[in-house]
Amino acid sequence: MGIIPDRHKKMNGWLALSPMAVFLGVYLVSSLAAGDFYKIPLAAAFLLASAYALLITPGTAEDKISVFSSGAGEKNVLLMIWIFVLAGAFASTAEAIGAIDAAVNFTLAVLPGKFVYAGIFLAACFISMSIGTSVGTIVALVPVAAGIAQEAGTSVPFMTAIVAGGAFFGDNLSFISDTTIASTRTQGCPMSGKFKVNVRIVAPAAVIVTAIYIIIGLGNEIPTEAGQIGWVRLIPYLLVIFLAVAGVNVVAVLALGISANAVIGAAQGSLSWSGWLGAIGDGIGSMGELIIVTMLAGGMLELIRHNGGLDFLTGLLTKRIRGKRGAELSIAALVSLTNLCTANNTVAIITSGRIAREISGKFGLDPRKTASILDTFSCFIQGIIPYGAQMLMASGLAGVSAVSVIGHLYYPFMMGICALLAILLRLPRKYS
Repeated sequence: MGIIPDRHKKMNGWLALSPMAVFLGVYLVSSLAAGDFYKIPLAAAFLLASAYALLITPGTAEDKISVFSSGAGEKNVLLMIWIFVLAGAFASTAEAIGAIDAAVNFTLAVLPGKFVYAGIFLAACFISMSIGTSVGTIVALVPVAAGIAQEAGTSVPFMTAIVAGGAFFGDNLSFISDTTIASTRTQGCPMSGKFKVNVRIVAPAAVIVTAIYIIIGLGNEIPTEAGQIGWVRLIPYLLVIFLAVAGVNVVAVLALGISANAVIGAAQGSLSWSGWLGAIGDGIGSMGELIIVTMLAGGMLELIRHNGGLDFLTGLLTKRIRGKRGAELSIAALVSLTNLCTANNTVAIITSGRIAREISGKFGLDPRKTASILDTFSCFIQGIIPYGAQMLMASGLAGVSAVSVIGHLYYPFMMGICALLAILLRLPRKYS
């Protein structure tokens, strides 16, 4: 950043990383002491950890706050905030015109009760693969899944996790995903080559999780007595999915979705001008905590980076590499820990990509597998951290705690297991 002199970057590495430990300690210990993860707001834990990060950073108060603010206001952080704002407004206005009820009734009418879980998971996989973004998939499907859960009396966190898990299938594999673009560019390999390796690693995870959802559905059938489907009210969701698949920017997609809700609500007489504005305000307000958490996390993580925490982490992981298996494990650990510190899988890949390429060249790794490792492990970590944008978005739209969703995230955990086995067992053979 150049705001604080370079000498401050010589801070002890463990000390530079300690704000993350403070955050995890405050949140986990307080939640366990309270006996309820719902009682401890993520924003409060991040505030204390951010204050600690500012305290240990050398320099004047003005300099430290400038570094923190540059992270909180970084362009990717702000873009995510705009998406939060528009997603909240879209979800609220869609609910106001009855779009969620229509989507729930349609889903219950189409999917047999035994296969609702597997059907929603496969739908999330297909949409995320098509549009290349987990956030867009979550925005489109979480309200529907949460509505089905409430209608059927099943667990809302469980249904939310089904969508979130499927959303990371496409985030990891899609040719138009930011993570695919970042991983292949940093490793200098074609997207098609990376896909061939990646799909062999994660396809077993998708198959296993689909089977699990089918088995759960057989023993816990959801009643499929659907109400009347308001076909016109389905247009906003279909529009969002169609435009996203067509490659339209997610901000423009959500803005058009909000406008479509206004037109349909006015045409049907279910939403007045003041009602539309009120719904937008309610939706934006519902995202308030997510916005605060995103900014606090961005500022704290920028201080960690500025103080040399990520550089220290990199040196620590690459110090004693022995052989190809060790090299691949070090790359997996590097991108995973970087993702924990940045809470952004694309940024984590970009941050660790150059180092991963050096390791890959030194130990003769196939760049296609290196790219797959970077992408898969970053998506795995991003999919299970409660302060990641996707988990915050999903929990916010569903009205549940992000922590309550984590235990039901079958696909991200299975994806991580398969990726680890691919390294340990030297799979796929052709690329190992």
